[in-house]
Amino acid sequence: MRGKFVTFGLILGMVAGVSGAQVPRRTTVDPTAMYCSGAVTSDAVPQDSYVISGEQSVDKVGFVAGQLVYINRGSGQGVKVGDEFLVIRSVKDELKEPWFKGQDELLRAMGRTWADEGRLKVVHVGDKVSTAEVKSTCDYIQRGDVVLPFQERPAPPLKQDAQVVDQFAPATGKTGMIVASKYFGQASGSSSIVYVNIGASQGVRVGSYLRVFRNQGRGVATIYQDKGTEYKLFGFGSTPVAYEWPGLPREILGEGIVLRVSGNTATLMLTDVRREIYQGDYVELEQ
Repeated sequence: MRGKFVTFGLILGMVAGVSGAQVPRRTTVDPTAMYCSGAVTSDAVPQDSYVISGEQSVDKVGFVAGQLVYINRGSGQGVKVGDEFLVIRSVKDELKEPWFKGQDELLRAMGRTWADEGRLKVVHVGDKVSTAEVKSTCDYIQRGDVVLPFQERPAPPLKQDAQVVDQFAPATGKTGMIVASKYFGQASGSSSIVYVNIGASQGVRVGSYLRVFRNQGRGVATIYQDKGTEYKLFGFGSTPVAYEWPGLPREILGEGIVLRVSGNTATLMLTDVRREIYQGDYVELEQ
C-alpha cells in the first residue's frame, strides 16, 4: 500500500512540475501574423494576375491548403515550376455602419483595404495558365483573388522584458488613430490586428511599438452614448465642474507592434492590452 502512495505522489509531483513549467516567450512575431495581417494602403497594387478557378470547381466556392488552383499566368509570362505567390483580396465593411464620427472619410483617405488570403506554389506550367498548390491559407482562396509574387516579410523582434504597460507614459506627439480592424470588428484585444493612419512619413517602421490611449469625454465616442453621459446619468455622481478631456489624464489602453507600413498607414498587432480597445482610439509612436 505504501508503494502505491509513493507512486501516486511521484505522479502528482511530475504533473505539478509540468503544469508549473513556463512556456518560452516568443522572441519574434509569429509568421502566421506576418503573412495574414492584411493592410490598408494607398500604394498601387497590380491586379492583372489572379486566381481563375481550381480543382473540383463545379461545386467548390473556396480553396484551402493542399488543393490546386489555376492562375492566369504561364510560361509566356515567365512563370516557372516552384515559383511562389501571395494571394490577397480587396475587402470592405459590408455593414456600412461607422463606429465613430468621420471613420468612413478617414478610411477612404488611408486607401484600399487588402486581406491576406494565402500562399501558392506552382506545380505545373502551361503557356497561359499555371497550376499551383495552396500551401497555406489565412481564410480561404476564391476566384478573382489577386496573385502577387512572393515577398518575404521578416518578423520583427518582440520586447523581451516583463514590464507592464506604463499607464502614465508621457505623450510623444507623434499620434494617429485606430481607424479599422481586421474583419471590421469594433472591439480588439491582445493579438488583434488593427489599421492606423500613421506610417513611414511619421517615422513608423516595421517593428516600431505604438502606444494606444483614449481621452475622457473627447466627444467622438468609441462607444455609443451621449456626450457627457458620466455627468448626466443619475447615480454616477457629479462635480461642480464638468471637466473636458484636455484637463484630464489620458487613459493608456495598451500597445502593439507594427507588422507592415506604408506612407501614412500601418498594420498593428496588439501585444499587451489593459482593457478592450475600440476603433477611434488613439495611437502614438513610442520613443
